[in-house]
Amino acid sequence: MIAMPLFLLLVLFEKWYGWKKGFETVNTLDMISSLSSGVTNSTKDVLGISIAILSYGWLEDHFAITHVQSGFGVYFIAFITLDFAGYWVHRNAHTFNFFWNSHIVHHSSEEFNLACALRQSISVFFRIFAFLLIPAAIFGVSPKVIAIVAPLHLFAQFWYHTRHIKNMGWLEYIIVTPAHHRVHHAINPAYLDKNYGQVLIIWDRLFGTFVEERDDIPAVYGITRPVQTWNPIKINFMHLWLLAKDAYHAQSWKDKFRIWMMPLGWRPNDVIEKYPVYKIQDVYHFEKYNTPASPLMKSYLWFQLFSMLLIVSYLYGNVASIGHTNIFIYGGFIFVQVYALTELMDRNKNAWILETIKNGAAIYWILHFGDWFVSNSLSTLIAPAMIVYFMFSTIAVYYFSKEKLNYETASFVN
Repeated sequence: MIAMPLFLLLVLFEKWYGWKKGFETVNTLDMISSLSSGVTNSTKDVLGISIAILSYGWLEDHFAITHVQSGFGVYFIAFITLDFAGYWVHRNAHTFNFFWNSHIVHHSSEEFNLACALRQSISVFFRIFAFLLIPAAIFGVSPKVIAIVAPLHLFAQFWYHTRHIKNMGWLEYIIVTPAHHRVHHAINPAYLDKNYGQVLIIWDRLFGTFVEERDDIPAVYGITRPVQTWNPIKINFMHLWLLAKDAYHAQSWKDKFRIWMMPLGWRPNDVIEKYPVYKIQDVYHFEKYNTPASPLMKSYLWFQLFSMLLIVSYLYGNVASIGHTNIFIYGGFIFVQVYALTELMDRNKNAWILETIKNGAAIYWILHFGDWFVSNSLSTLIAPAMIVYFMFSTIAVYYFSKEKLNYETASFVN
């Protein structure tokens, strides 16, 4: 609840700063897609929809040969271990087909800005890399310390997703800077799959995966097989769906099994021939994904963004009172909210159907229980206000879904 409004303010500041300087890097629809992805990721984390195959607590119990005394030393070891583990998890995601599915959403934006930092995965249901934290376990670092340092380590990866900060001098040799991470997000052949570091760049320099940003090679962002959608839920599973289809269509049983752990992008030859997938060949000549949106619709999207953040904040602030079962119902509502909103952004003409079903179910919930997830304990005005909100959203989405737009003259960003 502290981080979310702070990140939003920084994202909005970057948009204002870019406008002020005449170098705007934040596309409204792309930004809302990114923030929606952050909403789904944080909601999934709050609901705890994942299983750690191996817990750090178990590692610490079985591998500790000493216990570092509390103080700077224990937090330093935790930070270094998390950063080292993060490097290898990140590198694996760019190396093997199966693990890329958990990371594709982070690279799916064809822009590079603070908002795209919030594009985080919801497709990880089994966490299997805890063994990389063995160095901390050997020193007897408490699980409580890991629990404190881990989110701080994650938040420290937010700031360098920007094009407004250039070279940072001697810091370029120690930490991951915007220049380093621009390289990582670029699809230029010279930059592809480099600079995996999360906070420290020393791992890339040590293990041979470092590439410096060059003025003569302007970075182009995204992925080589573009997602062509604003919907973060679709993006989270589209690579897995492609692998499943390729495994099904492959003639060789060997290919059906090995495709999952083959190098990133590998597909069986017979599948490539029969089921080609578009891939960007010239990074300087392709159309970035963009969909038409009238000024009125953009105003509505801004309204929905802030409304969604308020709805999400209410969940985060009232998890205990909402109750164990109802938080999953609430979380499901948020996921449908994101899906319906981004389908509208994709200009799906049937977006109004899902929106109507969602809002009808929400209004029924309020009328049946007499409030909106124990909101009466705060104010009896919240429930009727939510009914008005859902009715307004239904009418608005129906209008925008039927809005006449000329796709041929829509402005595409080149």
